[in-house]
Amino acid sequence: MTGARPVGVVVDTMVISWLFDERANPVADRYRALIDSRPVLLAFQTVMELRYGALRAGWGELRRQRLERRLAALAVIQPDDEMVSVCAELRHGCQQIGHPLGSKAHDGDRWIAAAAIRLGLPLVSHDGVFIAAPRLELLTADPET
Repeated sequence: MTGARPVGVVVDTMVISWLFDERANPVADRYRALIDSRPVLLAFQTVMELRYGALRAGWGELRRQRLERRLAALAVIQPDDEMVSVCAELRHGCQQIGHPLGSKAHDGDRWIAAAAIRLGLPLVSHDGVFIAAPRLELLTADPET
């Protein structure tokens, strides 16, 4: 990626799914306040997870179209060679310190973290797996962290 550094935050799958859901959710409201007016970016992995979740849940055509409209309104971070390197370095660094992101079980989470690290943006997440990940700036509304 060339040019000016992007602004905004990378939002993980759990949080963006809460933000897309129109039902009342006080945790989602805390994340809306945390994000405020900053632009929201999604990792390609999050888009895949949202689409998979819709298929798995058997969403109808109208609901899937609404999801696609919401996704189209956001910037999606695609992998490039630098992100691939960042992801490999993140896995290696996490394995060395015994961090859960070093595990194969967290391949998807690692791609989301790598997208944020690659762009130098904070990751907004409610998932404890990201706590203390090397080079990752984590923003959470989770009172447990």
